[in-house]
Amino acid sequence: MPVFVNFVAFQASWFACVLGGAAQLPWLGVIAVAATLLLHGWQSPEHRPELYLALCAGALGALWESGLVASGLLVYPSGQLFSALAPVWIVALWIGFATSFNVSMRWLKGRPALAAMLGAIFGPMSFWGGAKLGAVAFPDPVLALSVLSAGWGLLMPLMVVLADRFDGWHPDPEGART
Repeated sequence: MPVFVNFVAFQASWFACVLGGAAQLPWLGVIAVAATLLLHGWQSPEHRPELYLALCAGALGALWESGLVASGLLVYPSGQLFSALAPVWIVALWIGFATSFNVSMRWLKGRPALAAMLGAIFGPMSFWGGAKLGAVAFPDPVLALSVLSAGWGLLMPLMVVLADRFDGWHPDPEGART
């Protein structure tokens, strides 16, 4: 049951972030991700590693997305505290995404090539879907989607490694991971 709940909670927070960003309601996604993170923390056997993973994902996402914004590859309609930074809702989305790696996407652990391939394909597809909903725009779609594909091809395996390091669902009995 936790896998199903985790999957549904992340999908709901994805839609809240994207639709909130598109509708000039960026804090809607932040609130949804906060609820997802609370539910995730409540369900996980060890809270601290999961919080570390969420914070790492948020920092990684803020850096990556801000780089894409500063380069002009992505344009967001709302939620930016400063024009060259990623919007708050996309950083929240990264935090929400982190909640899935030790539960519903656990099957990616130990499969870095598969994680890279899936990231390279589905990362840009997620952005394409967000663009269709009005949450992001691409001044040069081919270049933006190519960069997103390359970036997500690297970011997914990195997230899997971080999830293995900070796993509150199957903690290391000797405490080596936390």
